[in-house]
Amino acid sequence: MATRTTTRRDSDRYSLLRALGFAVLVNVVGAAPSIFSSPDSAWFRSLEKPWFYPPSIAFPLVWTALFTLLGVALWLVWRSDSAGRRLALGLFALQMAFNVVWTPAFFALEAPLLALGVILALWGLIVGTVVAFDRVDRRAAALLVPYLAWVTFAAVLNFELWRLNA
Repeated sequence: MATRTTTRRDSDRYSLLRALGFAVLVNVVGAAPSIFSSPDSAWFRSLEKPWFYPPSIAFPLVWTALFTLLGVALWLVWRSDSAGRRLALGLFALQMAFNVVWTPAFFALEAPLLALGVILALWGLIVGTVVAFDRVDRRAAALLVPYLAWVTFAAVLNFELWRLNA
């Protein structure tokens, strides 16, 4: 009996480490664009901001939390043997690519309208990913809901930044 308990504990520990690894991976991928572009540029500082623009510290805190939730959701889908797993993983990768592209589109290219197109496509891909994740693991889909809410807010913010500075 002791061997069975030890094996289960080791398996649980290994699963926890894997989930943590997925969370770290998604955070690294999500943060990668900040190496090449930054909201600290003179161009961005000169933009007129809408009244609801959050304090700068909110962005890294929110994105770290969201990317961590995404990593756990990805892990839940990854470990599933559901028939819809492959589609869900593909949609996740595609939406993540659009997420990564938004930062250089907005900050490096200084193109808020282009970035708005990217974020609107991202929003649709997130909705598709939530649906696909729901077919594999309902918990994974639920973990994406805060991300969808934040990207909705970010799209409105992106639109306002474009509108105020066009």
